[in-house]
Amino acid sequence: MLPVKFKKYGCFVCLIVLLTSLNSKGAAQKEIEQILARKDQAKVKFSILITEAETGKAVFRRSENLSLTPASNMKLVTSFAALKYLGKEFEFVTTAAIVGKSLFIIGSGDPLLGLADVNNSDFISKIISAIKEKNINEIEDIVIDSSVFEDNRCHPNWPPDQLNRPYACEVSGLNYNGNCLKISAINRDGQIILTTEPATDYLTLINKVQPLSKGDSAIGAYRTEKENVIIVNGKCRRPASFDVAIERPAAFFGFLLAENLNNSGIKTSGRLTVKTVGSERLQILVEQRTAIIDVLARCNKDSFQLAAESLFKTLGARLIAGGRGGSWQNGQKAVTDYLISLGAEPTNFNIDDGSGLSSKNKLTADIIVRVLSDAYSSNLWPMFRDTLASGGIDGTLQKYFYQNKYRGKVFAKTGYINGVRALSGSFIAGDKEYIFSMLANDANFNTKVAMYDIIKAIIDEEN
Repeated sequence: MLPVKFKKYGCFVCLIVLLTSLNSKGAAQKEIEQILARKDQAKVKFSILITEAETGKAVFRRSENLSLTPASNMKLVTSFAALKYLGKEFEFVTTAAIVGKSLFIIGSGDPLLGLADVNNSDFISKIISAIKEKNINEIEDIVIDSSVFEDNRCHPNWPPDQLNRPYACEVSGLNYNGNCLKISAINRDGQIILTTEPATDYLTLINKVQPLSKGDSAIGAYRTEKENVIIVNGKCRRPASFDVAIERPAAFFGFLLAENLNNSGIKTSGRLTVKTVGSERLQILVEQRTAIIDVLARCNKDSFQLAAESLFKTLGARLIAGGRGGSWQNGQKAVTDYLISLGAEPTNFNIDDGSGLSSKNKLTADIIVRVLSDAYSSNLWPMFRDTLASGGIDGTLQKYFYQNKYRGKVFAKTGYINGVRALSGSFIAGDKEYIFSMLANDANFNTKVAMYDIIKAIIDEEN
């Protein structure tokens, strides 16, 4: 109701201000409706909710309780649940220790171990240096303990024809180098030479690449029935490379470690075994620590699948299974319990994996906004928001929202699998922060454009 008591001219002035405000908000909503009514979006199913972060007031909603496949927006749920329940001081700790003449490696599920752009990439070098400092020149058995996670390393609902892709790599209690190898092909006077990085004989390559004298290089690989034996095919004129996921990551690390020990003059004379460490008295050599915040950033800014799945299984291990045996099943329970605690209706969602690669995941825009609002109302929000891609600055949004009026004002997680587009997070418009989630199924390329345009419409109206 409009106010009725004002000083002279006050009523007139306030009426103009109020009507201007109403028209502005109406214009923004009208523009959003027009964006969603575009011809190329006619068959798309949307679940959308946009709220003021401070008050929770909805400024736009459409089918916010419609359950849809969220793709990588599932990572938002996994990552904040991990930050909330594991705590901001949590670290993945991987341990190398000596027992007699045997070398023990105890995994923690660290998804960033051995990645070249992370400070822990020299873990193997640290182990070798520590062994040499103790004047040990021979190692008998190498024992790998990856029991912090179950040994079911491939999710049953991931596309089976994509399991050699980096984004569908196996998830182990001991991960290394993203559980991938880089394969490179060089055409040397008509002969194709294949190499791997890191250099190892763990993977057997069958070379089917054809040399080219002109044209573009295009190479790839597919698995055979034999474990870690793959066929590399395609055509090569200039140097080309690609990453491929390996099988049995824990054994991969042990094999690579043995190769590096031998190359450094430390003889390995026993067996490589993957088993659970019992009551052995460990003499610790090296502990490699990775902060949870680093894992969250790779999970959300870069959409790193292995980071999300490791967080998911760690939640299951810590909250459900007593610290060991993290699995997709107990990860599902941990995340489901969290969503129910926020008031989400169990019939409105289904949790299948931690990264969103499984099309069996189902979420609503309302549920994702509940998670983001829970984050916003906690003292973890500044830390968590910094793990999201920032429009025009970094991550999966680096090439979008780069214009000055949008740059650095959108913090979000993108999502994409076949037929699915998603975008959720927060943005700054005027002097307010908004929390939002937009999920779309039966989507197309232009759906992403529509989502970006919706955010821009609100920022334009408020600025």
